Amino acid sequence: MTDFKDLMRQAQEVRDRFQRLQEDLGGRTVEGSAGGGMVVAVMNGRQELLSVRIEKEVVSPDDVGMLQDLVRAAVNDALARSRELAAAEMGKITGGMLPPGIL
Repeated sequence: MTDFKDLMRQAQEVRDRFQRLQEDLGGRTVEGSAGGGMVVAVMNGRQELLSVRIEKEVVSPDDVGMLQDLVRAAVNDALARSRELAAAEMGKITGGMLPPGIL
């Protein structure tokens, strides 16, 4: 019976570490950019978009499509960096043994 109690205790410890990690990731930020930094997206480690900065030089009513492409590229870059951050931190808890698709 002690083996089961130990297993439950260990499971609770891992759950607590995951919860603390999620809280920590919410406070950490990454930036993604496009157009040589003309558009910058800031995202936290929980893949929440926090802000988008756009330099006025790329705002042109004659080329809205380019601005949309730059925003999309910057957000996707930030998302990829946020996922990398979360995976690296999660790997510290799991010893690098994460099932595919968990993040």
